[in-house]
Amino acid sequence: MMFIVGLTGGIGSGKSAAAAFFKQQSIHIEDADQVSRRLVEKDSPVLSQIAAHFGNHILNDDNSLNRRKLREIIFQDKQQRQWLEQLLHPLINKKMLNDLNRASSPYAIMVSPLLLETGQHKLVNRVLVIDTTEEIQIQRVCQRDKQDSDQIEAIIASQLPRAKRLAMADDIIDNSGNLDQLYKNLTSLHQTYLSMVTT
Repeated sequence: MMFIVGLTGGIGSGKSAAAAFFKQQSIHIEDADQVSRRLVEKDSPVLSQIAAHFGNHILNDDNSLNRRKLREIIFQDKQQRQWLEQLLHPLINKKMLNDLNRASSPYAIMVSPLLLETGQHKLVNRVLVIDTTEEIQIQRVCQRDKQDSDQIEAIIASQLPRAKRLAMADDIIDNSGNLDQLYKNLTSLHQTYLSMVTT
């Protein structure tokens, strides 16, 4: 079985930057968001189920998914979010595990913003949390997505509290600094993971 590291963190913490570093080291990356996007592509059976449940108003004119409309619904209604998660998460997990176990790198990375909330951490050997302060999260996401801080605070509030996330981590990387500092910290962690796999 492949040695799998689960990589997670709050919105704007730097998960994508960390994943990019591991990819540069030729480590196989499996990203839950990308798998989810592929599952709900235009004309897919999964998107048909979602449209049947929520109504066709969550589709764009070309019948692709309007992510913003769907996001608005599920952030306002916890039951609707749970329905969507119960549909998608088993499919995402199955696809990711299949791909991860076929990877040829020494170990593999599963990137998931909801790794700890959805029980995906039970599928991995170690949990790596990329961490930063809430102020930095809001600042980064405001710059990246051009969203207002109220929306970002609502997303942060819907995610696992920072203290709980850190308590569930095997490894924590502080990403409050710049990219060079992040990569320096990840370099030593990469060596640690390689030694775990080879011993």
